[in-house]
Amino acid sequence: MQKIIILFTTLIFFVGCASSPLNRRQVVIYSEAEMAAQGERSYRQIQQEVPISTNTSEINYVQCVTDYVIEALDPRVESRNQWEVTLFSENQANAFALPGGKIGVYAGLLDVAINQHQLAAVIAHEVGHVIANHSNERASQNAIRDVGVAVARILDVDDTTLEAIDMGARYGFFLPFNRTQESEADSIGIILMAEAGFDPEQSVELWLRMNSNSGPRPPEFISTHPAPETRIADLNRRMQEAQSIRQLANNTGRNPDCVPGIASPR
Repeated sequence: MQKIIILFTTLIFFVGCASSPLNRRQVVIYSEAEMAAQGERSYRQIQQEVPISTNTSEINYVQCVTDYVIEALDPRVESRNQWEVTLFSENQANAFALPGGKIGVYAGLLDVAINQHQLAAVIAHEVGHVIANHSNERASQNAIRDVGVAVARILDVDDTTLEAIDMGARYGFFLPFNRTQESEADSIGIILMAEAGFDPEQSVELWLRMNSNSGPRPPEFISTHPAPETRIADLNRRMQEAQSIRQLANNTGRNPDCVPGIASPR
């Protein structure tokens, strides 16, 4: 067991390291180009498998909000991705963003995010995952875990020890990282939506609505997402800063006016 821990720790130390926008150290293995290519493949596959909305009014609305969020990004970040958004017609309150800037919004989200500000909170959160390189980090963590388990098998450890290694990696390393990534995306998202001119207070309203529409949650320590109370408290801690940023954005001409039926500003 001691040899496995040493080898596992050494592997983590020698793989590529990076920093998130919040200056958190990250372990990454894959290149930006590799992740963008994988994001492109996954996105096209989803587009083939999931019905795409034909509601022009809602498509324009989602595009409008997305464009305001993307235009608020640092130009160096924006230019490294080929941003694209698709509205899927499935009735689930969800959205995602893939490496390379591929964003998906499900029509059911529009019933929960009831105004442009709440929709911007979701899209900015998902964009936060992209610019923080979270997909690369998660893929790298999974690869490291697989190597650790493989090494344990080579060393012929017993099944009980192997299971302990696997569970320890999941609950001691990967789940906390996933919660950290979600919190990080929240922090990036609330600032980004404010820079785009949206009302950051609505991010709290959104998560309150999302929580009221969700079923029973597992305890936070075995969940990949922070508890709603934790998430809202974290957002409120950044609210004063975000409101100041939003005021500046509004004063300099960023005043989003996205409603269904209104074309994107681009």
